[in-house]
Amino acid sequence: MKIWIDADAAPRDVKEIVFRAAKRLQVETVMVANLRLTPPPGNPFVSAVRVEGGPDVADRHIAENAAPGDLAVTADIPLAAALVEKQVKVLDPRGDEHTPDTIGERLSVRDFMDGLRGAGVETGGSRPYGDRDKQAFAAALDRVLTRLLRAKR
Repeated sequence: MKIWIDADAAPRDVKEIVFRAAKRLQVETVMVANLRLTPPPGNPFVSAVRVEGGPDVADRHIAENAAPGDLAVTADIPLAAALVEKQVKVLDPRGDEHTPDTIGERLSVRDFMDGLRGAGVETGGSRPYGDRDKQAFAAALDRVLTRLLRAKR
């Protein structure tokens, strides 16, 4: 089992929570981004992959390399949809788990909002990432990792 982090846009707090869990549970973790990343010192379980720049290159790398039973952390809904289809567990940075039952609706809402923005409608955007989001993510990460590690035994 591996943890994949879509690191281009993941909040620093999310990465740090995953790094601590990876070290504690000894789970290989891969950050993927189109910019240079430095794995945390003293944590042999975290590595970084730098992909060439361009739209969705990091997403494609994760989608092509993640395997059933892995966990991915991403806010990218199309990537989440591709991963759920591959039986990869997916968490967003706010602690929401994407599943086969929920991803279709999330993809539809994302496409609808994208269409509104394309038509010039001001849609606002996401609320700032805060302490409540960080706590929700940490709790969800613990739940999902516990399930995945139990299934692995």
